[in-house]
Amino acid sequence: MRKAFVIVTGVLLAVFALQFVFAAVGAFTRPGGDGSYTLHSITGMAVIPGLCLLTIVCAVLARAPGRVLAMTVLPLGLVILQALIAMLARAFTDASGASTTVSLVIGGLHAVNAIIVVHVVVGVLRAAQELAAPGPTVPVTQR
Repeated sequence: MRKAFVIVTGVLLAVFALQFVFAAVGAFTRPGGDGSYTLHSITGMAVIPGLCLLTIVCAVLARAPGRVLAMTVLPLGLVILQALIAMLARAFTDASGASTTVSLVIGGLHAVNAIIVVHVVVGVLRAAQELAAPGPTVPVTQR
């Protein structure tokens, strides 16, 4: 199960990388219609949360130490925060739906949070790899 934990975490990281590509596709689509962020939205609202849950299940079944398990749960919380930040940014658009200074600043926080989530997932992947490594190693909990 520990190898499954590594694999699922690696897939989660790859999907996050694709999510940045999907955001860029939406941002650079001209004209930027409502459908320009469809891939980004579907991935962020369905695929990533599902993979986060699957990663948590794999960590539990792999009997990951408490610290690693907590790190594995953190991306799901940050993904929920991502959705809240996006909703808040949309709430500060003007009556016609155009961006305002406030909505752009909040939208920037959406990007910063995404970078944080990726760094957490990289940490989870490293911990999962250490957990799955054969032989005597320094336990993840002693770092």
